[in-house]
Amino acid sequence: MLYDVLIIGTGPAGITAGIYAKRANLKVAMFEKDTPGGQLSKYNEIENYTGAKKVAGYELATMMIDHAYDLDIEVIYDEVTKVEVDGNIKKLTTPNGIYESKVVIVATGNVPRRLGVENEDALAMNGISWCAICDGPLYKDRKVVVIGGGNSAVEEASYLSTLASHVTVVQNLADLTADPKAQDILRKQKNVDFRYSTVVKKFLMDDKGLTGVILINDKKEEETIMCDGVFEYVGLIPVTDMVKDLGIANKYGYIEANEKMETKVPGIYAAGDVIVKQIRQVVTAAADGAIAAQNCLRYLETWE
Repeated sequence: MLYDVLIIGTGPAGITAGIYAKRANLKVAMFEKDTPGGQLSKYNEIENYTGAKKVAGYELATMMIDHAYDLDIEVIYDEVTKVEVDGNIKKLTTPNGIYESKVVIVATGNVPRRLGVENEDALAMNGISWCAICDGPLYKDRKVVVIGGGNSAVEEASYLSTLASHVTVVQNLADLTADPKAQDILRKQKNVDFRYSTVVKKFLMDDKGLTGVILINDKKEEETIMCDGVFEYVGLIPVTDMVKDLGIANKYGYIEANEKMETKVPGIYAAGDVIVKQIRQVVTAAADGAIAAQNCLRYLETWE
Protein backbone atom coordinates (compact mmCIF):
# COMPACT_ATOMS: atom_id res chain seq x y z
CA MET A 1 0.00 0.00 0.00
CA LEU A 2 1.28 3.44 -0.96
CA TYR A 3 0.30 6.22 1.43
CA ASP A 4 0.12 9.87 0.49
CA VAL A 5 1.49 10.97 3.86
CA LEU A 6 3.10 9.06 6.71
CA ILE A 7 3.67 10.98 9.92
CA ILE A 8 6.19 9.87 12.53
CA GLY A 9 4.99 10.94 15.97
CA THR A 10 1.65 11.78 17.55
CA GLY A 11 2.46 14.87 19.54
CA PRO A 12 0.74 18.20 18.80
CA ALA A 13 2.69 18.64 15.54
CA GLY A 14 2.05 15.15 14.23
CA ILE A 15 -1.62 15.04 15.17
CA THR A 16 -2.30 18.47 13.68
CA ALA A 17 -0.56 17.46 10.46
CA GLY A 18 -2.63 14.29 10.39
CA ILE A 19 -5.89 16.20 10.85
CA TYR A 20 -5.08 18.62 8.03
CA ALA A 21 -3.97 15.80 5.73
CA LYS A 22 -7.06 13.71 6.44
CA ARG A 23 -9.39 16.65 5.86
CA ALA A 24 -7.70 17.07 2.47
CA ASN A 25 -8.75 13.47 1.64
CA LEU A 26 -5.21 12.15 1.66
CA LYS A 27 -4.30 8.57 2.53
CA VAL A 28 -2.56 9.23 5.84
CA ALA A 29 -1.30 7.31 8.86
CA MET A 30 0.60 8.26 12.00
CA PHE A 31 3.25 6.20 13.78
CA GLU A 32 3.49 6.13 17.57
CA LYS A 33 5.93 3.95 19.50
CA ASP A 34 4.67 4.84 22.97
CA THR A 35 1.84 7.10 24.16
CA PRO A 36 -0.02 9.59 21.95
CA GLY A 37 0.64 13.17 22.87
CA GLY A 38 4.41 12.94 23.20
CA GLN A 39 5.93 15.07 25.95
CA LEU A 40 2.63 16.97 26.20
CA SER A 41 1.04 14.01 27.97
CA LYS A 42 3.65 14.30 30.75
CA TYR A 43 3.12 17.97 31.59
CA ASN A 44 1.29 18.83 34.78
CA GLU A 45 -0.62 21.89 33.56
CA ILE A 46 -0.80 23.90 30.35
CA GLU A 47 -1.84 27.54 30.80
CA ASN A 48 -0.78 29.12 27.51
CA TYR A 49 -2.57 27.06 24.86
CA THR A 50 -5.07 29.42 23.29
CA GLY A 51 -8.63 28.73 24.38
CA ALA A 52 -7.78 26.00 26.87
CA LYS A 53 -7.09 28.40 29.79
CA LYS A 54 -5.71 25.82 32.23
CA VAL A 55 -5.64 22.13 31.35
CA ALA A 56 -3.60 19.09 32.36
CA GLY A 57 -1.15 18.03 29.68
CA TYR A 58 -2.59 14.53 29.40
CA GLU A 59 -6.11 15.98 29.01
CA LEU A 60 -5.04 18.18 26.11
CA ALA A 61 -3.14 15.27 24.57
CA THR A 62 -6.24 13.09 24.89
CA MET A 63 -8.41 15.71 23.20
CA MET A 64 -5.95 15.92 20.33
CA ILE A 65 -5.69 12.18 19.68
CA ASP A 66 -9.47 11.79 20.08
CA HIS A 67 -9.86 14.38 17.33
CA ALA A 68 -7.68 12.21 15.10
CA TYR A 69 -9.63 9.07 15.98
CA ASP A 70 -12.91 10.85 15.22
CA LEU A 71 -11.62 11.48 11.70
CA ASP A 72 -10.65 7.80 11.36
CA ILE A 73 -6.97 8.61 10.98
CA GLU A 74 -4.96 5.39 11.06
CA VAL A 75 -2.54 5.16 13.99
CA ILE A 76 0.18 2.52 13.71
CA TYR A 77 1.65 1.63 17.10
CA ASP A 78 5.16 0.77 15.99
CA GLU A 79 8.60 2.40 16.03
CA VAL A 80 10.09 3.76 12.83
CA THR A 81 13.76 2.83 12.90
CA LYS A 82 14.82 4.04 9.46
CA VAL A 83 13.63 6.34 6.68
CA GLU A 84 15.01 5.81 3.18
CA VAL A 85 14.39 7.49 -0.15
CA ASP A 86 13.93 5.43 -3.33
CA GLY A 87 13.24 7.86 -6.14
CA ASN A 88 10.02 9.62 -5.19
CA ILE A 89 9.07 6.85 -2.75
CA LYS A 90 9.90 7.11 0.93
CA LYS A 91 10.34 3.81 2.75
CA LEU A 92 9.82 3.58 6.49
CA THR A 93 11.17 0.54 8.30
CA THR A 94 9.76 -0.70 11.62
CA PRO A 95 10.38 -3.91 13.56
CA ASN A 96 7.18 -5.24 12.03
CA GLY A 97 7.32 -4.16 8.41
CA ILE A 98 8.13 -1.65 5.69
CA TYR A 99 5.74 1.14 4.72
CA GLU A 100 5.84 3.27 1.59
CA SER A 101 4.65 6.83 1.13
CA LYS A 102 4.85 9.78 -1.21
CA VAL A 103 5.51 12.15 1.69
CA VAL A 104 6.90 11.82 5.20
CA ILE A 105 6.48 14.29 8.05
CA VAL A 106 8.91 13.81 10.94
CA ALA A 107 7.28 15.02 14.16
CA THR A 108 9.14 12.91 16.70
CA GLY A 109 9.88 15.60 19.27
CA ASN A 110 12.40 15.09 22.06
CA VAL A 111 13.22 12.77 24.95
CA PRO A 112 14.65 13.80 28.33
CA ARG A 113 18.39 14.17 28.62
CA ARG A 114 20.12 12.24 31.42
CA LEU A 115 22.91 13.40 33.69
CA GLY A 116 25.21 10.46 33.06
CA VAL A 117 26.33 10.09 36.68
CA GLU A 118 26.90 7.00 38.81
CA ASN A 119 23.86 4.79 39.54
CA GLU A 120 21.54 6.84 37.31
CA ASP A 121 20.77 4.03 34.88
CA ALA A 122 20.25 1.51 37.67
CA LEU A 123 17.74 3.81 39.37
CA ALA A 124 15.82 4.90 36.27
CA MET A 125 12.11 4.50 37.06
CA ASN A 126 13.13 3.10 40.44
CA GLY A 127 13.67 6.33 42.30
CA ILE A 128 14.59 8.58 39.37
CA SER A 129 11.79 9.88 37.18
CA TRP A 130 11.36 12.34 34.34
CA CYS A 131 7.62 12.83 34.81
CA ALA A 132 6.16 14.39 37.95
CA ILE A 133 2.56 13.99 36.86
CA CYS A 134 3.18 10.29 36.25
CA ASP A 135 5.13 9.47 39.38
CA GLY A 136 4.60 12.38 41.77
CA PRO A 137 1.76 10.69 43.71
CA LEU A 138 4.20 7.94 44.67
CA TYR A 139 6.08 10.45 46.80
CA LYS A 140 3.24 11.89 48.86
CA ASP A 141 4.59 13.05 52.22
CA ARG A 142 8.13 12.02 51.22
CA LYS A 143 11.29 13.94 50.32
CA VAL A 144 12.23 14.54 46.69
CA VAL A 145 14.96 16.33 44.74
CA VAL A 146 14.34 18.14 41.45
CA ILE A 147 17.30 18.64 39.11
CA GLY A 148 17.13 21.70 36.86
CA GLY A 149 16.05 25.33 36.87
CA GLY A 150 14.14 25.87 33.64
CA ASN A 151 10.40 25.97 33.08
CA SER A 152 9.87 22.23 33.26
CA ALA A 153 11.89 21.83 36.46
CA VAL A 154 10.28 24.78 38.22
CA GLU A 155 6.71 23.96 37.20
CA GLU A 156 7.06 20.32 38.18
CA ALA A 157 8.75 21.25 41.45
CA SER A 158 5.72 23.42 42.26
CA TYR A 159 3.43 20.50 41.56
CA LEU A 160 5.57 18.15 43.65
CA SER A 161 5.51 20.62 46.55
CA THR A 162 1.77 19.92 46.87
CA LEU A 163 2.50 16.23 47.39
CA ALA A 164 5.94 15.79 48.92
CA SER A 165 6.90 16.73 52.46
CA HIS A 166 9.97 18.55 51.13
CA VAL A 167 11.41 19.47 47.74
CA THR A 168 15.03 20.43 47.08
CA VAL A 169 15.72 22.09 43.73
CA VAL A 170 19.27 21.66 42.40
CA GLN A 171 20.36 24.12 39.70
CA ASN A 172 23.78 24.14 38.06
CA LEU A 173 23.58 27.90 37.42
CA ALA A 174 23.57 30.79 39.87
CA ASP A 175 19.81 31.25 39.59
CA LEU A 176 16.69 29.73 38.07
CA THR A 177 16.00 30.36 34.38
CA ALA A 178 12.26 29.64 34.30
CA ASP A 179 9.61 32.26 33.55
CA PRO A 180 9.29 34.79 36.39
CA LYS A 181 5.69 33.79 37.13
CA ALA A 182 6.66 30.13 37.49
CA GLN A 183 9.57 31.12 39.76
CA ASP A 184 7.29 33.24 41.95
CA ILE A 185 4.87 30.36 42.44
CA LEU A 186 7.66 27.99 43.43
CA ARG A 187 9.41 30.40 45.80
CA LYS A 188 6.18 30.86 47.74
CA GLN A 189 6.10 27.18 48.69
CA LYS A 190 7.29 26.79 52.27
CA ASN A 191 8.52 23.22 51.82
CA VAL A 192 10.97 24.03 48.99
CA ASP A 193 14.64 24.95 49.22
CA PHE A 194 17.33 25.52 46.58
CA ARG A 195 20.94 24.62 45.80
CA TYR A 196 22.51 26.91 43.20
CA SER A 197 25.73 26.46 41.22
CA THR A 198 25.48 22.80 42.18
CA VAL A 199 25.43 19.50 40.30
CA VAL A 200 24.81 15.87 41.13
CA LYS A 201 27.98 13.87 41.69
CA LYS A 202 26.38 10.53 42.48
CA PHE A 203 23.06 8.89 43.27
CA LEU A 204 22.99 6.75 46.41
CA MET A 205 21.13 3.47 46.50
CA ASP A 206 20.55 0.26 48.41
CA ASP A 207 18.95 -3.02 47.35
CA LYS A 208 15.50 -1.37 47.36
CA GLY A 209 16.35 1.67 45.26
CA LEU A 210 17.28 5.33 45.67
CA THR A 211 18.32 6.61 49.09
CA GLY A 212 19.82 10.00 48.31
CA VAL A 213 22.13 12.17 46.21
CA ILE A 214 25.64 13.51 46.64
CA LEU A 215 25.89 17.11 45.41
CA ILE A 216 28.94 19.22 44.68
CA ASN A 217 28.92 22.99 44.25
CA ASP A 218 31.19 25.39 42.39
CA LYS A 219 33.40 25.67 45.49
CA LYS A 220 33.99 21.90 45.36
CA GLU A 221 31.98 21.44 48.55
CA GLU A 222 30.04 18.18 48.76
CA GLU A 223 26.66 17.68 50.38
CA THR A 224 24.61 14.53 50.83
CA ILE A 225 20.83 14.86 50.74
CA MET A 226 18.78 11.85 51.72
CA CYS A 227 15.60 11.57 49.68
CA ASP A 228 13.02 9.13 48.38
CA GLY A 229 12.78 10.33 44.80
CA VAL A 230 14.55 12.41 42.15
CA PHE A 231 13.02 14.17 39.15
CA GLU A 232 15.36 15.24 36.36
CA TYR A 233 14.71 18.16 34.00
CA VAL A 234 18.05 18.95 32.36
CA GLY A 235 17.11 19.32 28.75
CA LEU A 236 15.89 17.27 25.83
CA ILE A 237 17.40 15.26 23.00
CA PRO A 238 15.74 15.30 19.55
CA VAL A 239 14.53 11.90 18.35
CA THR A 240 16.08 11.72 14.89
CA ASP A 241 18.02 8.46 14.69
CA MET A 242 15.67 7.19 11.98
CA VAL A 243 16.73 9.98 9.59
CA LYS A 244 20.42 10.23 10.50
CA ASP A 245 21.48 8.89 7.08
CA LEU A 246 19.50 11.52 5.18
CA GLY A 247 21.69 14.45 6.22
CA ILE A 248 18.77 16.64 7.26
CA ALA A 249 19.78 17.17 10.91
CA ASN A 250 22.39 19.50 12.38
CA LYS A 251 25.23 18.45 14.66
CA TYR A 252 22.91 18.53 17.67
CA GLY A 253 20.41 16.19 16.03
CA TYR A 254 17.72 18.79 15.30
CA ILE A 255 16.25 18.72 11.80
CA GLU A 256 16.78 21.77 9.64
CA ALA A 257 13.55 22.85 7.95
CA ASN A 258 12.52 26.08 6.25
CA GLU A 259 9.40 28.16 6.88
CA LYS A 260 7.39 25.64 4.83
CA MET A 261 8.65 22.81 7.06
CA GLU A 262 10.56 21.41 4.08
CA THR A 263 13.87 19.66 4.64
CA LYS A 264 16.51 19.55 1.96
CA VAL A 265 15.15 16.17 0.82
CA PRO A 266 12.09 16.70 -1.41
CA GLY A 267 8.98 15.11 0.06
CA ILE A 268 10.33 14.94 3.60
CA TYR A 269 9.01 17.52 6.03
CA ALA A 270 9.59 18.07 9.75
CA ALA A 271 7.51 19.82 12.38
CA GLY A 272 7.40 20.57 16.09
CA ASP A 273 10.10 20.35 18.72
CA VAL A 274 12.33 18.15 16.54
CA ILE A 275 13.26 21.04 14.23
CA VAL A 276 15.68 23.93 14.65
CA LYS A 277 13.51 26.76 15.96
CA GLN A 278 13.37 29.63 18.44
CA ILE A 279 10.38 28.60 20.56
CA ARG A 280 9.26 25.08 21.48
CA GLN A 281 5.70 25.27 22.76
CA VAL A 282 2.51 23.29 22.19
CA VAL A 283 1.00 26.08 20.13
CA THR A 284 4.05 26.43 17.86
CA ALA A 285 4.26 22.66 17.37
CA ALA A 286 0.61 22.55 16.29
CA ALA A 287 1.23 25.45 13.91
CA ASP A 288 4.23 23.64 12.41
CA GLY A 289 2.07 20.58 11.79
CA ALA A 290 -0.54 22.62 9.95
CA ILE A 291 2.11 24.32 7.81
CA ALA A 292 3.78 21.01 6.98
CA ALA A 293 0.50 19.40 5.89
CA GLN A 294 -0.49 22.35 3.71
CA ASN A 295 2.85 22.29 1.92
CA CYS A 296 2.62 18.52 1.50
CA LEU A 297 -0.53 19.14 -0.51
CA ARG A 298 1.36 21.42 -2.86
CA TYR A 299 4.17 18.91 -3.20
CA LEU A 300 1.74 16.09 -3.99
CA GLU A 301 0.20 18.14 -6.79
CA THR A 302 3.50 17.75 -8.65
CA TRP A 303 4.32 14.22 -7.50
CA GLU A 304 4.89 11.59 -10.16
